[in-house]
Amino acid sequence: MSEPSVIHVATAAPYDVVVGHGVLDRLRGLLPAGVQRVAIVCPESLEHLLDPFADLLDSLDVVVLQVPDGEEAKDWEVAAACWEALGEEGFTRSDAVVTLGGGATTDVGGFVAATWLRGVAVVHVPTSLLAMVDAAVGGKTGINTPAGKNLVGSFHEPAGVLCDLALLETLPRAELVAGLGEVVKCGFIADPRILELVETTDPATLTADSPVLRELVERAIAVKADVVAGDLKEKGGVDGHPGREALNYGHTLAHAIEKATGYSIRHGEAVALGCIYVAELAARATGLPDGLVDRHRAVF
Repeated sequence: MSEPSVIHVATAAPYDVVVGHGVLDRLRGLLPAGVQRVAIVCPESLEHLLDPFADLLDSLDVVVLQVPDGEEAKDWEVAAACWEALGEEGFTRSDAVVTLGGGATTDVGGFVAATWLRGVAVVHVPTSLLAMVDAAVGGKTGINTPAGKNLVGSFHEPAGVLCDLALLETLPRAELVAGLGEVVKCGFIADPRILELVETTDPATLTADSPVLRELVERAIAVKADVVAGDLKEKGGVDGHPGREALNYGHTLAHAIEKATGYSIRHGEAVALGCIYVAELAARATGLPDGLVDRHRAVF
């Protein structure tokens, strides 16, 4: 396998995103110096990964915080249970949280880290394509409420992100495809090469070991890293650039679809629908060329 790539996120609290195959052994190097105890936030469906994953932490004390699968994890009662567990273990500011899971696990685990003692270090190890290109990078954490998705949360940048593409080998095909929704979004807002790669690649060849998939992941992460470096807290960009708000392309309708369907539609699928909707709306309201609308439909 080729050497891993390192994408630097140059925010006020800079960190690295490591992308490659078989890179889990780099986990210790992403944790802050002096950490003695680690809480692993992991969903029930990935319980089989816990023992080998914990072995990577060598002599550190490991506490497991098991959360439900999917969006059910992003609930205040789940976060409260994690806080209680950390309290019972006497977790201090010199300890760290590691998330191991998809986007929902990353969101709630990051939120727990952001709020425990007003913020402890967190390293994200995303296990889904969506989490690699979206939830794990950028420092947004959060949970859902009856009023909507991600309405309670905090900006809390990770100490590092480890994207081991080998973890995608057992990811259901539908989840892999849905994760590409966020990747294609990055193509439309900032990197046209992403669109060209999707248009010229047989979808059946986009597997976990595909060099094209790796390039798509790296390009999407680079887009997000560049945007958040200039506007971490979504206050607006400079010189007319919308800043971090650009990353929300398609998300207004996407979040509404997710909530209305009880999160039965995957986030990446909802984002694809949301982006196509915005393109159609822009064509009618501002004269966006029909060809660009058609490209949205085709690429997604």
